[in-house]
Amino acid sequence: MKLLKLSVVFFAAVVMFLPSATKATPLGTVDIAKTGNGASDIIEVWAAGYEGLPSYAGVYMLDKTYGTNEGKIWSDGPIGAFCIEWAELTSSNTLTYDVIMPAEGPVPTTLLGGPMGTSKAKYLQELWGRYFDPSWVGSGTFTYAQNTKAAAFGAAVWEIVHEDLPTSSLGWDVTVDGTAGIRGFRADYLDSVAANNMLHSLDGTGPRADLRVFSYNGQQDYITAVPEPATIALLGLGGVFSLLRRKKTRT
Repeated sequence: MKLLKLSVVFFAAVVMFLPSATKATPLGTVDIAKTGNGASDIIEVWAAGYEGLPSYAGVYMLDKTYGTNEGKIWSDGPIGAFCIEWAELTSSNTLTYDVIMPAEGPVPTTLLGGPMGTSKAKYLQELWGRYFDPSWVGSGTFTYAQNTKAAAFGAAVWEIVHEDLPTSSLGWDVTVDGTAGIRGFRADYLDSVAANNMLHSLDGTGPRADLRVFSYNGQQDYITAVPEPATIALLGLGGVFSLLRRKKTRT
């Protein structure tokens, strides 16, 4: 996610003040590697000790090659996700990530000091349910509007994850760091009006997506949606039709 790295001294100072980690409950695993970006744009970010860092905001493309238990829900191949952990780097190497519920993510050994909790998870579910656009996912060419909107969505995700909860969603502002200390988030060079409009609309009445976090202690955590039942059913039918074709050929 980052174009620069935090210094060793910074990380050493942070680790001294981190609370003890609590282990999230894995629902399965996925073997994934970051392969590139979908719809996205470079914005400047102040978070986790970075000041005005140019960073990709938007869809991160992951390549899944294996899964266990709930991780089998996602087909092997590309998955669109959003990064949620400013204290960690992305990895282009294939690693085995735990699949966990959003409330338990990110891995609680980050600058956040612990998992995001139920309230933030619900906000993310509604944000995704209201505004996520599947056309942002892929490796092709995206329009200016797609890149701008996906970057605003990504900034809204970071705002929810990294800022203290406001009294209401109207208190969020991606251009202002409202959290004391090294935690918090703010950004520049993005469509902040679109990002804030998304955040301010979250009142608990919108549709909520079924989300999961891909979590790896020491690497960037990602949040993504569980495939819709219709998609899973089609994948299952594909297997049935394949079996029927093989039987017909043998006959």
